[in-house]
Amino acid sequence: MERKMLLDAIPECVTATDLPLSAKYPGKVRDTYDLGDGRLLLVTTDRQSGFDRMLGAIPFKGQVLNRTSLYWFDQTRGIVPNHVLSSPHANALIARKCEVLRIEFVVRGYMTGSTDTSIWTQYQKGIRNYCGHPLPEGMKKNQPLPANIVTPTTKEHAHDRPITGEEIVAEGWMTARQWETTSARALELFAFGQKLAAERGLILADTKYEFGIAPDGEVLLIDEIHTPDSSRYWLADSYAERLAAGQEPNMIDKEFFRLWFRERCDPYKDAVLPEPPDDLIAELASRYIQLFEKITGTAFEPDLRPLEETVMASLRQ
Repeated sequence: MERKMLLDAIPECVTATDLPLSAKYPGKVRDTYDLGDGRLLLVTTDRQSGFDRMLGAIPFKGQVLNRTSLYWFDQTRGIVPNHVLSSPHANALIARKCEVLRIEFVVRGYMTGSTDTSIWTQYQKGIRNYCGHPLPEGMKKNQPLPANIVTPTTKEHAHDRPITGEEIVAEGWMTARQWETTSARALELFAFGQKLAAERGLILADTKYEFGIAPDGEVLLIDEIHTPDSSRYWLADSYAERLAAGQEPNMIDKEFFRLWFRERCDPYKDAVLPEPPDDLIAELASRYIQLFEKITGTAFEPDLRPLEETVMASLRQ
């Protein structure tokens, strides 16, 4: 999309929903409604989160995330079933309700990151065993790890906490069988994602997955998959040259947006954050759309139907 169209769309960002439905659960990015019949309505907004707080709103972000997830959910059904039932609007997803496992399965292929819990931040502090995985000495930022690893974190209200697989079982977050099954599926999903991304000229550096247990006991992939919000993507053609020069990879995800805040404040401690300029917001929107188009091979066309009216009409049908 043209930059002017993205700039003009900033005031129209979907920052909140207020559907005439009961049991609304607002999250960082998604508003979830319990439909009361074994189904959930998930509306992906344009809210932009980072460092456990809100950083702003990005035009069409919700549509890009939802559509990107739908593509990957369809591509990975052979690895693990998922919660998708239908999508009445580009921002909305109707899904099977399940018991959410309160662990985020962060899978990493590279030594990178900027948040306090990232593997690179911890490595710089001298940590050489991360979530139960030994790390070699002498690694540099953005280098490939010796192998893909699962570095889970707890899903807690205050702050996510890195945890080992053994601690997950010992603390009762899930059973040993659930951990073995989900961690194995997470690595399979990531390997598949890396392969498809490479075919599109991209590097999938890391990502996160969430799983749930359906009423019949089936393990389901839920939430989102391989989106620019949950994943770190780099352009492959310039990666080696930029790594050798000590430069950051060409990013096509939200990391550059987070780095903008890192360079100007302490996003974890400062009470008031700087306001991102419209050009920065439009640039992130453009990268999200670019990633969607590279992955799916289709042009992004915004869904301009009124969100709430369209969703409610679909539910009545």
